[in-house]
Amino acid sequence: MSAPRRPSDPSGLERYYVLTRGRSGPGGAAAGLDVATLVVSRPGPVPGLQHEHEEIVRRCREPLSVAELGAHLGLPFNILAVLLSDLLDAGRIEARDPIPAHVAGRGPDLALLEEVLSGLQRL
Repeated sequence: MSAPRRPSDPSGLERYYVLTRGRSGPGGAAAGLDVATLVVSRPGPVPGLQHEHEEIVRRCREPLSVAELGAHLGLPFNILAVLLSDLLDAGRIEARDPIPAHVAGRGPDLALLEEVLSGLQRL
């Protein structure tokens, strides 16, 4: 009987364990990340980053939500959050609230909502 074969290319849980160095969740500045948080990279050279970190920095030259980034990279949220935590701690990216603070507390524009409702009722 032969020994079980090991895959030559780590995938699945083994790959995630290696990517996150065994960490299961983000810490520090990344603890408040959610799928709607916008991520944008800071300009400048990026020496010595692992491939996934480089890919995140490259894709986030323009603001990109955590959900979109996860879809592009094929990574689950908790794994991506750990990688984003590394980049936040290193100052390579910024995390932004998708709704600006000056708009967040204001609430919906009731006049606009009434116009939309009126238009829908006329259909």
